Amino acid sequence: MTDSSQASLQSFSNAKVLVVGDVMLDQYWTGKAGRISPEAPVPVVKVANEEMRAGGAANVALNVASLGAQACLLGVVGKNSQDQLDEHGHLLDDLMQEHNVATDWVKSDSGTICKLRVLSHHQQLIRMDFEKPVPEVAAKQLAGLVEKHIADFDILVISDYAKGALQFIEQMIFHANRVNVPVIVDPKGLDFSRYRNATLIKPNQSEFEAIVGVSNSEDELIEKANSLAEELNLQGLLVTRSENGMALVTDNTKPYLLQSKAQEVFDVTGAGDTVVATLATAYAGGLSWQSSVHLANQAASVVVRKVGTSTVTKAELDDEIKADLRHQGYVAPNENELLELVKLAQKNGEKVVFTNGCFDLLHSGHVRYLNEAAKLGDRLVIAVNSDESVKILKGESRPVVALEGRMELLSALSCVDWVVAFNEETPERLICKLTPDILVKGGDYKPEEIVGAQCVWDAGGEVEVLSFWDGYSTTRMVDKIQAEDNS
Repeated sequence: MTDSSQASLQSFSNAKVLVVGDVMLDQYWTGKAGRISPEAPVPVVKVANEEMRAGGAANVALNVASLGAQACLLGVVGKNSQDQLDEHGHLLDDLMQEHNVATDWVKSDSGTICKLRVLSHHQQLIRMDFEKPVPEVAAKQLAGLVEKHIADFDILVISDYAKGALQFIEQMIFHANRVNVPVIVDPKGLDFSRYRNATLIKPNQSEFEAIVGVSNSEDELIEKANSLAEELNLQGLLVTRSENGMALVTDNTKPYLLQSKAQEVFDVTGAGDTVVATLATAYAGGLSWQSSVHLANQAASVVVRKVGTSTVTKAELDDEIKADLRHQGYVAPNENELLELVKLAQKNGEKVVFTNGCFDLLHSGHVRYLNEAAKLGDRLVIAVNSDESVKILKGESRPVVALEGRMELLSALSCVDWVVAFNEETPERLICKLTPDILVKGGDYKPEEIVGAQCVWDAGGEVEVLSFWDGYSTTRMVDKIQAEDNS
């Protein structure tokens, strides 16, 4: 398992992420459009639902919090005549409080930016933007808030939507550099010199090519990315390339090209926010740039399947990664990692089935048995005897296939979720540690004779005896092969 998938299972609760940038409120009005207006050739939408979501840098902060990290948001919002937050600012502040995002606002007469979208049948019909340029004085105050807070955080994310809040971005980067806090920028516009001395910037391919020109090959893209990173004194540059994946260049490793996951794309609104939030959270949590990019790519594949500005929770990210591991045939490197997977599955209401064996020379009897076992629950765990324990059970001439090969073959079966090795003659200790929901064994055993049964019962689980497929035996296969060799 890569350190990126390990991170999806560990807590990000100690990661502290400061987010600054252009904040906005996204409003969604949805309803049925059943007729054309008699006043003009436009659909009439009977609004049935109104929803408020955070946009821009605020959505980045929500994504950070959804991953379980500590998030603080700095931004410019509107004020009313009593010097309190205006209506849209109040709604945005309520959203932040609801999701445990700390805030420090600069209040401005320019008002809180709001985008109103009208949707019908999951299609956006119109968007209306309510915004005024952020005054220079408010932008300067925002840079002051970065200086005030930066030393208390592990990383700074600057979310640029070109609305004016980041007029003093150079000072923000300077304040972060002064206290050795990494800076990730989600850029905008045609002047990337503003981001000089950041740690990493994350343009999409259109934004990147608007600066450096069109790339006709991946090699050319990498060359231009390296040149731009050097020009701006960056440690790294990540180009997000839509269906072509992501390309990461850093100053001390080879380029990392990551393909996007094939899936139905429902809505890309806010996907960039999710990517930069996941990237920052993972890096603040101690991952490498490559592993952080891998997690960000997984998060993007989740959020584009949602409608509108959305976040990705840690549970969704865990599920996305484990789904990939299942399809790839996942061999757990150790019991503790498997334990985390099992407990998370059980927490999500999934039944975990456990069985064990030598599985030397995998045959159709094994496959039938494992398919039957898998149907009893949602996840199937197979514990495989180590080479040493097989020798004890079967003799010095066994196993025919070494442990690594046996585990790889088992993990390739579509019915199998997780495979782990054990060294003892029996898996009783492992069963008692994992406490599966269902323990199964094939043959003519009685349930009480099955190793580990009592631990499973004590935990409220079940013990099942499955069919014994007569005529299928590894020992018989080995004997037949040896007999043919001796004839």
